[in-house]
Amino acid sequence: MSEGRPLVGVDIGATSIKVCQLKESRKGLSLFRVGYCALEPQTIVDRHVMNAQAVVDGLRQVFSQAKITQREVALSVSGQSVISRKITVPMMTTAELDEQIQWEAENHIPFDIKDVNVDYEVLRRRPEAGQMDILLVAAKRDEINDYIQIAKQAKLKPMVVDIDAFTIQNLFEYNRGLASEQTFAIINVGASQASINLISGGASAFTRDIANGGNFLTEQLVKQVGVPFEQAEDMKIQASQPQAASALPAKVFQVIDSSCDTIASEIQRSLDFFLATSGEERISRIFLTGGTANLPQFVSAVERRSRVATEVMQPLERIPVEKDVDQLVLGARASQMTVALGLSMRKSKEKRA
Repeated sequence: MSEGRPLVGVDIGATSIKVCQLKESRKGLSLFRVGYCALEPQTIVDRHVMNAQAVVDGLRQVFSQAKITQREVALSVSGQSVISRKITVPMMTTAELDEQIQWEAENHIPFDIKDVNVDYEVLRRRPEAGQMDILLVAAKRDEINDYIQIAKQAKLKPMVVDIDAFTIQNLFEYNRGLASEQTFAIINVGASQASINLISGGASAFTRDIANGGNFLTEQLVKQVGVPFEQAEDMKIQASQPQAASALPAKVFQVIDSSCDTIASEIQRSLDFFLATSGEERISRIFLTGGTANLPQFVSAVERRSRVATEVMQPLERIPVEKDVDQLVLGARASQMTVALGLSMRKSKEKRA
């Protein structure tokens, strides 16, 4: 249950900072402000901040340029420092579960319990069996604290720290709902990783991060085409445009096709693992988001490898855009804004249902 006004969603990614601010009215949510700021290479490596001052400066810049005055923000973490598990526990009250959750975490989380922050969400109560299914999540405390301290140095007030996959799930649910009779995947492919979230029975059933993303394509262009990183990045962006065929060498498309297939095969292995261990018979659909989802070659590779209908998620499907929003920023980077947009749906006052 949520009260208060929406927070500003701040997504500090491997190569850029994205921010979104929503406005709430009787008609629902609308996008009020949006901002984007690129980060220098090696500022963040494997979700570890290597240059904190560069991130602080980027946050100040993007808030200023987007004309966002609200300081209360929601942040997110992802990657190898985050673990989620769907577990079954005996029926108990919220108060009892709050007391028990640390012990459950010690049994299911492969981190030292002293080094992590633990949270949970009740997925389903089954009184007839005397059991309840919960989603248990643990994130490395050091990484959370790093991002919180950086936000504070930028004169922001962190109120919530969420998980990338779940922020996107919340946004998807707002736009389309979570069909309880279907099992489907939401895959966010950013610069440095792909986050997979499989939804079954209207709740998250499996999450996994793959340490490959859009930067892998760029790096392969650098190696195989022999161009600098910045030029390779421009080539990758051009390749997503319909008119690119005549403007780029055939070698560029060959490298992109091969690299997309490599990432798609890694995604497929995770999907196969889920099907083999969950008892689910099939995945009905795959939704892609993140900057790499702009590449038609990648969408085709995922669909071909998985043999599952695949489409690009539309993050603003049910969220109208206010006239003051920077359309140049939004138009070019809508798929990259998914995490920030999901974070901006969090409220300043929240309590567990």
